[in-house]
Amino acid sequence: MPASPSTARAINDRLALRLLQDEGPLTAGQLKQLTGLSRPTVADLVERLGASGLIEVVGEAGARRRGPNARLYGIVADRAHLAALDVRTEGVAVRVSDLLGRVLAEASAPIGGDTGTGSAVEQAVTLVERVVEEAGVDRPHTVGIGAPGLIDPASGELRDSTGLPAWHRRLVAALQERLPEARVSVENETNLAALAEQREGAARDRDTFVLLWLGHGTGAAVVLDGSLRRGASGGTGEIGFLPVPGTRGLPSATDCEGGFHSLAGAAAIVGLAGEYGLGRPSTSDGPGAASVVREAVEAVEAAEPGGAVEAAEPVEARPGGADGFLDALAERLAVGAASVVAVLDPGCVVLGGEVGRAGGEVLAARVRERLRRMAPLPTEVRPSSLGGDAVLRGALLTARESAQAELFGTGGTAV
Repeated sequence: MPASPSTARAINDRLALRLLQDEGPLTAGQLKQLTGLSRPTVADLVERLGASGLIEVVGEAGARRRGPNARLYGIVADRAHLAALDVRTEGVAVRVSDLLGRVLAEASAPIGGDTGTGSAVEQAVTLVERVVEEAGVDRPHTVGIGAPGLIDPASGELRDSTGLPAWHRRLVAALQERLPEARVSVENETNLAALAEQREGAARDRDTFVLLWLGHGTGAAVVLDGSLRRGASGGTGEIGFLPVPGTRGLPSATDCEGGFHSLAGAAAIVGLAGEYGLGRPSTSDGPGAASVVREAVEAVEAAEPGGAVEAAEPVEARPGGADGFLDALAERLAVGAASVVAVLDPGCVVLGGEVGRAGGEVLAARVRERLRRMAPLPTEVRPSSLGGDAVLRGALLTARESAQAELFGTGGTAV
């Protein structure tokens, strides 16, 4: 049964808007070529979308071309503005962009562990309001939040999780109250990082892969056949609880100590570095772990033929220094990765988070070599190209998809 005229117009409009979003400004002729629609149909949809305020003329194609056929049409970028939050246990980062994803303002602020729930929420909301104001925006249309912890698949709300600050759950409601006209949604931080890596980062050519998040804690995001898998309770990827050899005990239902987290969490990485005379064992936050990994990589690269290594003061440590530390870390990461590979066969594992980005190809190559010996299934291991920035990027992508679905009638979501 053929579509009604109104349905056909809606389908054509969605197709044109998607092309303008993905390909950038286009002429009517280019839209005709890309959509396969007739010239009169393209002319009608261009007029209709322009009248609705969704697209506008943004220039002309070709230095010598003039007239209607040369007009370049583009999405009206300020039709909606988006806000993204990366909520961590120790603070929050905020970014505001237009509908095309161009960043207008951003900032971050620490929130101490001894800060009361009410004060922490107020600090975070005030930061959002300040960044929105600095961006010159009256209010964001959509707010996307990335946070650690589980998201209830039925309600879409952040579940109460052991070890996470209480202000995380209160923040979503507070933002909705202070920004009543905005659409506010929350997603697990590792899932958002995977989305960003797939769209803009190391997994652009993969529709099936696993992101191994290495930051303050550990996590994993699973993308199979282009779709993010959350699990029955929203807990897919809680790899920190994975029982692994090399720890002093077993994890419990409420504590991941003894699981993979005990081998690959930030505190464990910094402690391992200290055994090899690197870093400062007292540092236990994510950036501290990333810092010691980055310094080790730099030392190894400098020691390669053609490089130069400065003499270091003697320390009581295991032999091997930076090289031995990276080997030991790779062994630990391969233990967790091998378990994931054996169950899911993703074909690709991306080492994400600040630590994955800091380790780069040097660390990824070592994990790849060990995984080849431990797992029976062929698997690529790639370093993140986005690192800690992936969460904010993923939050903006989901916010943009949500706004487009409402404004353009495109339907669907990024994840």
